Amino acid sequence: MDLDEIRKYCLMKPGSSESFPFDDETLVFKVADRMFCLCNLNPPFSINLKCDPEKAIELREEFQEIIPGYHMNKKHWNTINLEGNLSNAFINQLIDDSYNLVFNKLTNKQKESLSVTRN
Repeated sequence: MDLDEIRKYCLMKPGSSESFPFDDETLVFKVADRMFCLCNLNPPFSINLKCDPEKAIELREEFQEIIPGYHMNKKHWNTINLEGNLSNAFINQLIDDSYNLVFNKLTNKQKESLSVTRN
């Protein structure tokens, strides 16, 4: 999966936005100003995604492309190597999981301000 596909997928998420808050090499996707995906724009290409701590450990043990989050809280974030053998559908599911974890932690007021209704 390439970075352009990831960018388009992340921006399809309700209330999502993109920015470069750290530097010009790290594209960040947020929902209500909370990060759910960070993309390294220089090789080796990778993304950081939020993950349930127990699932994060399982994924790291099962896939060599998934490691503790680089420059992130390693309990809650994974780094996914995009140059490995993970399928696009699997990467999309990891993005969905990250977005949902962040979205579900938003206050009701934040959710309402996004005009997003979710179950």
